[in-house]
Parts: sequence; C-alpha cells; structure tokens
Amino acid sequence: MTATTDFYSLSALDAKQNQVNFADFKGKVVLIVNVASKCGFTPQYDGLEKVYQQYKDQGLVIIGFPCNQFGSQEPGTEEEITSFCRLNYGVSFPIMAKVDVNGDNTHPVWKWLKDQKTGFLGLSAIKWNFSKFLVGRDGQVVERYAPTTKPEDMAKDIEAALSKSA
Repeated sequence: MTATTDFYSLSALDAKQNQVNFADFKGKVVLIVNVASKCGFTPQYDGLEKVYQQYKDQGLVIIGFPCNQFGSQEPGTEEEITSFCRLNYGVSFPIMAKVDVNGDNTHPVWKWLKDQKTGFLGLSAIKWNFSKFLVGRDGQVVERYAPTTKPEDMAKDIEAALSKSA
C-alpha cells in the first residue's frame, strides 16, 4: 500500500471469503470496527446494530472485522463468528473475514485507517477490540474512537457525517 491509496481503492474479504470492494461505499458514511466475541466490550454489538438500524437508510454502513490479536478473544471460524453475532445480537451489518489490525500482517484496510488517524498520544497501534473509525461520505477518516466509546455516543458524529455531501 502506498501513501496515495485512498479508501475507495481498498478491499477486503467478507466472512464467506467474497471480495468486497470499498468503491461500493462511495457516498456512504462507513463505521469500521475490530470486533471480538469473547471480549468485555462484546455487548457493543447490540449498540452497533441499533445505530446501524437507525441510520442505514440515511447512508450508514457498519463493517465488523473480527480480530484475535487481543487476548485471543476471537478464536472461532468466520462461520462461528457470524452465527454468534446474528444469534446473540441480531447483527445484520457485514462481518468480514478475520484480520490482524497490528503487526507485520496488518490488513491493508487497518493500515490505511491507522495512517489517517492516530490514537491516544499520537500512537497508531490499535489498543484493543472494538476500536472504531468513522469514514465520511468523501472517503476521509472523520474520527477514531477508543474501545470504551459506546456506539450510541457516536450518534452526533454519525449524524454530522451523514448530513455532509460527498
């Protein structure tokens, strides 16, 4: 990935190993989250789904990227993960294939996100599960959120991003 890569040139595999081209999200507001099924923040799936249902018709897309890098809290297969999300939290937003968000094998989407918006004290590393990035309709990162930020606490930022044109 080069520094000139933009959001819409990225892609990733979904949980069924189908290629998802981010160009399909042009003009949408996208919230990207690294997720885990066995984490203290896992109940945020409920809030994420509520936010998704509230704003999806206005152009919000939420994308969950399972990651097993933090305390081995996402040990399952993609099928097990998506089943868990749907059965326990009614998740209807896309769940992607499991990825690394830090280290030598960082997925290109996460490398790009971290390059665009650093975290606490200017550090780029993802600190834990349920870190979130809000991408505006123009493909630019609007905000980066800590794992402790509840989905409902992002509503004002999401609404502001949705109100802007691409």
